[in-house]
Amino acid sequence: MLHCGDCLTVLGQMPAGSVDVVVTSPPYNLGIAYGRYQDTKAEADYLDWMEQVSLALRRVMRPDGSFFLNIAGSSTQPWLPFELIVRLRRHFVLQNHVVWVKSIATGATGAVGHNKPTGGTRFLNRNHEHVFHLTQTGEVKLDRLAIGVPFSDKSNIARRGHAQDKRCRGDTWFIPYKTVQAKAEKFNHPGTYPLDLPRWCIRLHGKPGATVLDPFAGAGTTLLAALAEGAHGIGIEIDPTYVAAAEARLAAAAVAA
Repeated sequence: MLHCGDCLTVLGQMPAGSVDVVVTSPPYNLGIAYGRYQDTKAEADYLDWMEQVSLALRRVMRPDGSFFLNIAGSSTQPWLPFELIVRLRRHFVLQNHVVWVKSIATGATGAVGHNKPTGGTRFLNRNHEHVFHLTQTGEVKLDRLAIGVPFSDKSNIARRGHAQDKRCRGDTWFIPYKTVQAKAEKFNHPGTYPLDLPRWCIRLHGKPGATVLDPFAGAGTTLLAALAEGAHGIGIEIDPTYVAAAEARLAAAAVAA
């Protein structure tokens, strides 16, 4: 289900306690060139607005729901994600803080993954973003092994009493972007994230057939993830151009399935 409209308006029309998982990446207020939305609010206005949106999300979430909030700052505005998460402390428990690693360099092998160079001499390249896992109680049980990884030392399986060759992935997720050559390959949207990011969030929450909401649906990646995970997706997007892109992607995925 995809709604074209303002998220606060649409959220106000949704039933309370009807959503299991929220996975979203809102505008970061960094001057990104969206189509309909102006990403240049005064910082105080942006924080007020995001708090309003988050309160509206809390109302539609089930008591055992999960809210996965993907956000990042910039080299010149590094405090913004932390200012927001401190503001949301009034309304949610920060149950987990995941670092989404987009590019990493180890040893002499060079960088692996998406690397967006930073000019000048003051700042390092920014190769990660935040995924804040917010809940209402801090007691939400997760299916950690749904996104688990195999043991490097297989003797740990029996020696430590594990039922399978999987352990918790932890709170650093390496999810690179696919390489693209043109904006059209990103559906002409300036702020997409890889499909695996919302898929892992949905799996981690661990509820079969969950209702998944993205109030900033953009080109529909969260809805595609919900479709792939057998969940029911609800998206809200203010820009009709991005809604059309999301509808086309969902239609193609349904045909492929």
